[in-house]
Amino acid sequence: MSRRNKLQKFAEVLSFPNVYENINPDEPALGGLNGEQVELRGSWASRHFQNHNPITLELACGRGEYSLGLARLFPNRNFIGVDIKGARIWKGARTALDENLQNVAFLRTRIEQITHFFAPEEVDEIWITFPDPFLRNSKSNRRLTSLPFLERYAGFLKKGGLVHLKTDSAELYEFTLDVLAGQTAYRLLFHDDDIYTKPLPMSELEIKTYYEKMHLENGKTIKYVRFEKL
Repeated sequence: MSRRNKLQKFAEVLSFPNVYENINPDEPALGGLNGEQVELRGSWASRHFQNHNPITLELACGRGEYSLGLARLFPNRNFIGVDIKGARIWKGARTALDENLQNVAFLRTRIEQITHFFAPEEVDEIWITFPDPFLRNSKSNRRLTSLPFLERYAGFLKKGGLVHLKTDSAELYEFTLDVLAGQTAYRLLFHDDDIYTKPLPMSELEIKTYYEKMHLENGKTIKYVRFEKL
């Protein structure tokens, strides 16, 4: 994508009513439509979605394909895709507007900042779909299932709230299982290192992102982990 196209999308996304952003880690303010500052922490359901339905986050959402797929499956739930890449979020947000999916929103921010924008017990569920596995050991704390991130999620996830990981990375899969075995804030519920060799345990796993389709075409196996906050 050319720099000009990216800049056009950055400008256009500011006019989308389903996108909020914070790109300054030193200033945890949230900008909404046309850059107007908004406060949604603790009131995403009532203020943005104008309902009291459960909230699911998709972290490192990219183009928001999983958020969109989940929103189509579950019209009585709210979904928020989170990513720092504005040009990617543009695609998901544009699709949601075109399809009139009013139960999808997008938050452009670094996931390290996410506790600024969600209150305790505000989120019911998290999906982490094909994140960067950060394979170098020196970057293990950047993995979205590392202990520092799990501690962040615990700050806003409801008791009994679910976290789902879907990945093609054997290293991230095994790392996640090791992390869960060594702490007490979460309980492992299910894991499978090759989900498509047998009937899927839930319809949500049938959603396939662009990158997942590529992984499957390249002969990679897809792994899945589900755990809950205690």
